[in-house]
Amino acid sequence: MKVCRYIFSLYLVVIGMAAHAQRASIRLAPQYAARMLDHSMDLRKTNYLFQALRADTALWDRGLILSGSLLAIADYQYSTEPSKFGYLMRHPTSSNQVGQYVSEALIHHAKLAFTYRANAWMTSFAELLYHPLQSFGRGTITSLERNRLELRRGFVLLGNPEYLPVFLAIGKLDVPFGLTGSVNNFTNSTAWHAFGGLAYGAQAAFHTRHLTAQLMWIQGGAQFRAANTPVEGTDVPSRVNNFALDAHYTWAIDVATRLQVGASYLHGSAYCQEFPVEHFKPCNKNNPAWSTYGQLEMAQMTFKLAYFSTFDAWPGTHNPNPPLDIYPAAKVQSTSVGLRYHWQNTFNWEMALYTEYSDFVAGAPGAPWERQSQTILGMSATSPNAQVLFTELFHTLGYVPLNFLSGGNFEDPGVTHSVRDARTLGIVIGYNAFF
Repeated sequence: MKVCRYIFSLYLVVIGMAAHAQRASIRLAPQYAARMLDHSMDLRKTNYLFQALRADTALWDRGLILSGSLLAIADYQYSTEPSKFGYLMRHPTSSNQVGQYVSEALIHHAKLAFTYRANAWMTSFAELLYHPLQSFGRGTITSLERNRLELRRGFVLLGNPEYLPVFLAIGKLDVPFGLTGSVNNFTNSTAWHAFGGLAYGAQAAFHTRHLTAQLMWIQGGAQFRAANTPVEGTDVPSRVNNFALDAHYTWAIDVATRLQVGASYLHGSAYCQEFPVEHFKPCNKNNPAWSTYGQLEMAQMTFKLAYFSTFDAWPGTHNPNPPLDIYPAAKVQSTSVGLRYHWQNTFNWEMALYTEYSDFVAGAPGAPWERQSQTILGMSATSPNAQVLFTELFHTLGYVPLNFLSGGNFEDPGVTHSVRDARTLGIVIGYNAFF
């Protein structure tokens, strides 16, 4: 009889859960999707999601939010060096960019995301990404290796901003290090390419309107992006021995003006390998990095400034073979400066003009791998339901791929494929559809 009572009680619990689940909704939220799936401007997704739990009515109810993004572009590029394109919105390899001219019309990326609001304290998020242009697979953009889906981000978030300004998150997360977001609708800043981290780990944050203090414990080894600490001399991410710290404060100067300043520390950056440099390979010791940044938002203008630097020189930036042995190892640094002006037109579309300069400095003065910089001038139009049209002019100076940037992959070890004065000029026109 006791067994029967237990079974009957369990049956009632299951029925109750099923009835409660039927009240959960499946819905779309285009404005929310545009913020969570934006790839260039708002990059701290755990922070935004925690804010949205209180401010966005789309997240107040239990249920599943489906989100998506499809970004189509047409672009034209010219490089002064055959097959060496410094524009990083696609990986510049000889297998997919031939000669000195490139013209394309294609899908840059497609995303599908799921946000599940289980209850007032538990929320999960998963983002699937298709991006053959920036995939690390081999071959051309039509090869199967470059046409795969990946889980770009995925995490569970525990926290309720109505009761406590603290959240915990675990999964595949953006590393809270510096201000790597851009003012550009399409082009990621060079600073993001250099220091924008993505890694397995866990975050704990104290997050209010004015003060945010955030800690992320990061799996060691070579991570997905911009984080690397040795694990018993290997690159295997099998131990939590890396971390990032960030704190920023926001002043509300008046109703339409906010000033934010912050600083960050990363215990193990990506810039730690010996010569020859191979990306995602193990290091002998970690190379910490630091960043400071500021952001000013006025009624119709946003100004961003960020600086990044490693604490120590990157050993692999010294090639011991003549004639390149004259260049000593150097610290890795990056600066990003951006200005965006926006306004509403008569059809309630948000119009914007923006410009940004960012760089990646990786070598001693005069070295072929000394630096790569990028300048963007763009404009965009965003509809009330989060459809974005944009065009951007771009110019890059320098060609410095991370793999073998100082040489080591040629028969002659004193030769590098980096070119200090290589230039890329181009234009990209695109449409980013969010739902």
